[in-house]
Amino acid sequence: MTIIHNLGFPRIGSQRELKAALEGYWDGRHGMDHLLAVGKALRRHHWDLQRKAGSTWVPVGDFAWYDHILEWSALLGVVPERFGQHPAEPVSLDTVFRMARGRAPSGVPAAACEMTKWFDTNYHYIVPEIAPGQSFRVARTELFEHVADAREAGHRVKAVIPGPLTWLWLAKGAEFTDGPADPRKLELLAALVPVYVEVLKRLKDEGAEWVQVDEPILALDLPSVWKRAFAPVYRALDAAGVPTLLATYFEGLNDNIDVLADLPVHGVHLDLVRAPEQLDAVLDCLRPDQVVSAGVIDGRNIWRTDLDAVAKYLRPVATALGDRLWLAPSCSLLHVPVDLRHETALDDDVRSWLAFAVQKLEELALLAAELDGRHTADSTRAWRHQQKVVASRRQSPRIHHARVQERLRNADTVSLVRTPFAQRKKRQQQSLGLPLFPTTTIGSFPQTADIRRTRRDWRRGAISDAAYETAMREEIGKVIHFQEEVGLDVLVHGEAERNDMVEYFGELLGGFAFTNNGWVQSYGSRCVKPPIIYGDVVRPAPMTVGWTAYAQSLTDKPVKGMLTGPVTLLQWSFVRDDQPREVTCRQLALALRDEVNDLQSAGISVIQIDEPALREGLPLRRKHWSVYLRWAVDSFRLATSVAQDCTQIHTHMCYSEFNDIIESIAEMDADVITIETSRSNMQLLEAFESFEYPNDIGPGVYDIHSPNIPDAQWMMSLVRKAARRLPAERIWVNPDCGLKTRGWKETGEALKSMVSVARALRYT
Repeated sequence: MTIIHNLGFPRIGSQRELKAALEGYWDGRHGMDHLLAVGKALRRHHWDLQRKAGSTWVPVGDFAWYDHILEWSALLGVVPERFGQHPAEPVSLDTVFRMARGRAPSGVPAAACEMTKWFDTNYHYIVPEIAPGQSFRVARTELFEHVADAREAGHRVKAVIPGPLTWLWLAKGAEFTDGPADPRKLELLAALVPVYVEVLKRLKDEGAEWVQVDEPILALDLPSVWKRAFAPVYRALDAAGVPTLLATYFEGLNDNIDVLADLPVHGVHLDLVRAPEQLDAVLDCLRPDQVVSAGVIDGRNIWRTDLDAVAKYLRPVATALGDRLWLAPSCSLLHVPVDLRHETALDDDVRSWLAFAVQKLEELALLAAELDGRHTADSTRAWRHQQKVVASRRQSPRIHHARVQERLRNADTVSLVRTPFAQRKKRQQQSLGLPLFPTTTIGSFPQTADIRRTRRDWRRGAISDAAYETAMREEIGKVIHFQEEVGLDVLVHGEAERNDMVEYFGELLGGFAFTNNGWVQSYGSRCVKPPIIYGDVVRPAPMTVGWTAYAQSLTDKPVKGMLTGPVTLLQWSFVRDDQPREVTCRQLALALRDEVNDLQSAGISVIQIDEPALREGLPLRRKHWSVYLRWAVDSFRLATSVAQDCTQIHTHMCYSEFNDIIESIAEMDADVITIETSRSNMQLLEAFESFEYPNDIGPGVYDIHSPNIPDAQWMMSLVRKAARRLPAERIWVNPDCGLKTRGWKETGEALKSMVSVARALRYT
């Protein structure tokens, strides 16, 4: 029988059970025992789901309380000094939380570790902090306890761990100034690898039959010195005596395929959704004792698989390899929702086209049965149903919209060029009259339980449209009054009506569908419900104009219109796969272009179009960058080039590295860009300084992903660092990101300090 297995399962729970437990523990409503019990129950439930779906082994090690890379850093004892970790004591769970959030129910608060995007996904990981001479040890035992628990529950276990080269590539340190590829980091392997060997031996002793070692950096353009490091590292790991599956995903091996030839691993996992062409080359260098795990079910998107096409593709491989062919999703299922069966309110047609994590494992089981020739009445019926729904999606008249198609054809004649920035800035300054170091926020303000309850009641029909609008207007008035009282220069309406910066817009656009429980983890306890773009995108009516115009009517200060950019709407949705992503992005840009025009016609003179996902969407291989960046930048400019000279266009980006795409960011030609810099201590500004970025910039001085309240002295030091790099007349002062997840008390204190810093700087 063909073996099926899974690289990782969503950890948050189908109803966000882990989120509730985490936040209840953090705010003191529940104790540690409750949190641990919820985590154990979730792991056991998810193992049962996977075994029931036919997985030979259950993955253990894919669970994390906040982030799997952070968990692994803690296991290795890599805890920055500021967290007060004793070098001989175990790393506690509260220390893990303080590294992620800056504080926990116990321990002294400290600056949280840097957070950034996991390759080209919207998942965020906590960046390991390392130094020359870094020591390593086994400092947490949870992984081994989870293996023992899975074995006790009757499961066969495949442990899952980050690979040593990938972990080291992701790590940062002040002394390692040459970025991820800094070869000096490789000097730490001498101390790191023995700890890996110890971990592998302990996993074997606990009963793990296989260890999946994730090395996604093999999907990147690697320097030769990093390629050469793999062979000695994996020869050392092989001494542990446990079978290892080297897992790559998100792209093909390409020129890194020669690395495999020298590795004493027992199998290799390939992402054959993103890079099906790599299979033949890998088979050519495969040893007779090695297995191939074929990642043929998309772990990043939610469409049902064309199993006929996959079976045709794999049949000769199955014949050649026999039981050395394993079937799997392309990557961890962390990136998709848990179970489609909870979506009882979803449109029937669209629902039939979808597969969430549980359904993807069921697809694997069907595929394995087909390849093995194990046909039953149930499997035959399921196979025919799959064929039917895949065909119905292709033929559905709901996918295409004639007016959108025509407008897209005419979009090539639209000018993407605005008046030069220097001229625009004079016009904008005459209109806005902003001071030196102008202050603003990124958009959202705290979403209280009352706001969420009002929105929920309205959606359920428990309150009328009029009552809902009254409640939202009251909240907008409160936010405007608060900002005037604090002394901010450019205000926002607070976004009380928005559930999510992508979902909100999708609900107002045609071509989108939505789930009730399609939660996906973004970071820690933060979950999102990505919209589903199933057809052509159309804007039936203005989406934000009414709320923003009302806010502007309450104040003489400028109020920003707040939009999510086309690339981010694309990246943070589950996108149709029947046309190029570029086409869908241009459709989104045209819808936003109409919104920008309506906002400025309504008297809104500042409009922010957020593109935090621009860097995230960058292909992993440099050879594909230019094509992506061209259509991504052009999409932004298609949305914004309708703006008049006196309309100030802002954009926002966060938790990404900008050095390698700074030229494209400049080509976006936003009047003001705001970025995350507080966790990186303004290091991200280096790219903007060395490139001589031409427009205005707002380096974030307030880390909103931590509940810690920054003091004025800290924010002052950050702005002064920025002013040493950039002209003072082009610097804005703002938080790192939106304030939706923060409380009013901490928000008020932080923003008052931020404004006081800006005012002090104007006179120094």
